Amino acid sequence: MSRATLRQASEPKELLATVLGALNRPYPEQGLAALRMWGQTSDRPTVWIAAADPVYLEPRLDHLCLHMLGDDLVPAADHRAVFDHLQLTLAQESGFGFARIGNCGYVRSEDPMATARMPALVVNGQVPNDFMPGGEDAADYRGLRSEVEMALHDHEINLRRQSEGLPPINSLWLWGGGLAPEQQTEPNPPLFCGEPLVRGYWLSRTAVVEPWPGTIKACLEASIAGFVAVPDIEPTDIDTVQAILDELRSALDAGRISQVRLFFADGIEADVAPGDRRRFWRRTSPLLQ
Repeated sequence: MSRATLRQASEPKELLATVLGALNRPYPEQGLAALRMWGQTSDRPTVWIAAADPVYLEPRLDHLCLHMLGDDLVPAADHRAVFDHLQLTLAQESGFGFARIGNCGYVRSEDPMATARMPALVVNGQVPNDFMPGGEDAADYRGLRSEVEMALHDHEINLRRQSEGLPPINSLWLWGGGLAPEQQTEPNPPLFCGEPLVRGYWLSRTAVVEPWPGTIKACLEASIAGFVAVPDIEPTDIDTVQAILDELRSALDAGRISQVRLFFADGIEADVAPGDRRRFWRRTSPLLQ
């Protein structure tokens, strides 16, 4: 790794943006929520939907700070209770509908509306206003967000969460609104991945999509000219990470692949070529320390 070409991403990116950037493909302008649902269900959604993900808006001295609430902070029971409550209190004859698939939330609207373009992952720890849609076209967005926040204020789920030292779910981050694109055929390398947004994009391109098979060897055996793999492992599972890197190094040495591009969750990126191991003069990069 220390002899590879290393860089640090300039800003946080969600996974699909990283993958499409590496393949020099354009990022979808709209319909990201529909793609995510497509990836979850393997069926193309036919209605306008936006992703609606639980967040905590922390009040600070003169602004709000958005905190993404991942699966580790929102158990399935809390997620279900929040969406059931919103469906019951806000969706009656309103033109909106709330739904959840696993721990992914969605809102359906009879009339399209402006939404944020980036997921909460990208906004995490920042002022959310900078990422929200603005202008007259965002009136429906602002209205729905306000209704959601009023409905969740002092909800029993949040009172219980706060008593347990957990952040409240006091808002939903509405993003990626739009319709799913029409399916088209496009050459893409096989994808081995469980992340639904990336899977949905691949399905919309009629490309090969499979779960992570557990080894790089299995990916190589199922592909002819390259592949995209997102290993389904825990970040702390160092032994499995090391085994994957060892497999990639062996495949490079054997000439089975000509180059490896690695992307890590902390923003470190690495381009590794067969000749990099001979760059013995390269010292360990500060990025790896």
